[in-house]
Amino acid sequence: MSKGKLQKFAEMETFKNVFQYPFSVIATTPFEMKGRWREDYFHNDNPIILELGCGKGEYTVGLARLFPDINFIGVDIKGARMHKGAKEALEEGLANVAFLRTNIEIIDRFFAEDEVAEIWLTFSDPQMKNVHKRLTSTFFMERYRKFLVDKGIIHLKTDSNFLFTYTRLMVEKNNLPLLLSTTDLYHDDSLDEATKGILSIQTHYEQQWIERGLNIKYMKFLLPREGQLQESEVEIELDDYRSYKRYSRSDVQARV
Repeated sequence: MSKGKLQKFAEMETFKNVFQYPFSVIATTPFEMKGRWREDYFHNDNPIILELGCGKGEYTVGLARLFPDINFIGVDIKGARMHKGAKEALEEGLANVAFLRTNIEIIDRFFAEDEVAEIWLTFSDPQMKNVHKRLTSTFFMERYRKFLVDKGIIHLKTDSNFLFTYTRLMVEKNNLPLLLSTTDLYHDDSLDEATKGILSIQTHYEQQWIERGLNIKYMKFLLPREGQLQESEVEIELDDYRSYKRYSRSDVQARV
């Protein structure tokens, strides 16, 4: 591990807005704040919104700036990335921001029933080879149901045609109420100004996609608690590229 990463991890241990419970820790140490995030950390009764796979925390912090009366929690396993957003939130005195470093596969161990109002998934790895790792799969939807309010909102913002199509088919297969869907976010004149403002927050990786001419896609839908969820059996065309920095993209052709 590089010296810079070690320094970030050391700093993270001192950040009062960061809670570090990877699987290796939670397996032996109970998370006592489950069901008590508002009382024990935020000290208010405002709604809680999660960003799963928050990376550097740009969306978590950006949303917190826009909505001071809502609590936001960024979740990721990569502590060195999360360090940036956590530090910014502390420096700006954003009391409505927290970060949880853990494996998203065990996310239901940290929140109680009805404790979360909405979930944001921003540029998640499409996981084209493994449906159970896809953050919009029914595997994860069942986990979200354990702590998301009934008919809570799921937001997906992605550059991936594969993940967007997969999620749309999952929504259709299960008759989940679709609130909004666009395949070209920044050139869709039908969006109202309030929605444009929220969606204009750009992550580090999103800026890379835009520079390469890739369309940004977005949808939001409701997740009712009742009903058996099923996977679509439709075969989906794979993306012709992979997520940023997973391999050299010097030969990537811009997609529209």
